[in-house]
Amino acid sequence: MKDDKFIKKVITYGSFDLFHEGHYSLLQRAKALGDYLIVGVTTEHFDENRGKLNVIDSLMERIENVKKTGFADEVIIEDHVGQKVEDIQKYQIDTFAIGSDWLGNFDYLKDLCDVVYLDRTKGISSTMRREQNYKIIRLGMVGSGRIAQRFIPEAKYVSGLNVEGVYNPNIESAENFAKQHSLDFATDNEEELYEKVDAVNIASPHKTHYGYIKNALLHGKHVLCEKPMVLEKAQAEELFDLAKKQKCILMEGIKTAYIPGFIRLLSLAKSGVIGEIYDVESCFTRLTAAHLREMIDIENGGSFTEFGSYTVLAIIKLLGTDFHDIRFDSFTAENGIDTYTKAYFKYDKSIATSKTGLTVKSDGHLLISGTKGYIMVEAPWWKTKSFEICYEDFNQNEKVFTKFLGDGLRYELSDFVSTINGYRHDEFKLSKRESIALAEVMEKFLANRK
Repeated sequence: MKDDKFIKKVITYGSFDLFHEGHYSLLQRAKALGDYLIVGVTTEHFDENRGKLNVIDSLMERIENVKKTGFADEVIIEDHVGQKVEDIQKYQIDTFAIGSDWLGNFDYLKDLCDVVYLDRTKGISSTMRREQNYKIIRLGMVGSGRIAQRFIPEAKYVSGLNVEGVYNPNIESAENFAKQHSLDFATDNEEELYEKVDAVNIASPHKTHYGYIKNALLHGKHVLCEKPMVLEKAQAEELFDLAKKQKCILMEGIKTAYIPGFIRLLSLAKSGVIGEIYDVESCFTRLTAAHLREMIDIENGGSFTEFGSYTVLAIIKLLGTDFHDIRFDSFTAENGIDTYTKAYFKYDKSIATSKTGLTVKSDGHLLISGTKGYIMVEAPWWKTKSFEICYEDFNQNEKVFTKFLGDGLRYELSDFVSTINGYRHDEFKLSKRESIALAEVMEKFLANRK
């Protein structure tokens, strides 16, 4: 070995869960940057704190898989924020290497050493440990708009998932998206998409969802579809029946349903801490530019189809799907789409109100009123980070704080992957019955608007 003062030291970090070709390639290229490679493997606790979900392999298994490559001269454990700076100084590192999906995130280390972002490995198909049943899910994006843009950075926090490529009838849009996110392929051919993936995330305009879901299921692909999944009750029933027949997972992507804070909120509200729930008020408004899809799509645009999935989700999760009356009042634009809508729900022993708006701004809170007290979730309640349980005697009030990571999409992606692999059955978060009820409400609203 060279004299220590002439040895070029490189360091890299990662979870290295479900060790696959991409991990192997990154370590190989990191090693080539110097003479001595140190690999930091994250603990389960640190992974959770930094927002990495769904980690399957134990810390010792992940360390052993790194060692087996033969590239690591030394393996250390990363267990706290700020350790990278400490390690670079402690081990006198010359080069810090990390995958390009973290581009720019570690530029602050440039004052201490060289920082190299290694291009991600495209086309990862499976783990390198074939004895394991848990495989890497190859995901394809359907659509390359605003929602799809948010999914890519969130997907890197979900173990067992790799976004392979994107489909869009507009090939230029697909190619730009694939280039931006270093995806393996872009296509305007649905058949090509289904040949290359195990599952799809549908993030296209509302009216296209039914056709894409059906086609994906017929090709035996699992489906996570952006809300609203479909706009008719019969379509939702048909698609869930088809998914069962095809032995595929079909999930509706309403991120609020899967986030820890909202799940804890529901648990407390239903536990009786505020008594019997008599009223739910949910609101979601956002002032929206006139050129955006929700403002110009005459057939399926408007505030309720855009935000109603969130507001109605809270209502049916708290009061159930057996409402017996629903009424809508709206303000509409010249093109006929609703710019502000109130929906009134009536149950046997409770009532609820949903407010959605594109050109009217209101307080985006969720208020749950009961016989012993109420729960207030401040705006934006659909990203539930905290809420307050309130009583007649305000001295008994309790503020609850919960975790919300990133954009929140990683939670539904994590559940999607786990459900596909048979590790989890989280239908309680958003059941088939509830998705069908949401489609029924959308159908009633669109019929009323016409």
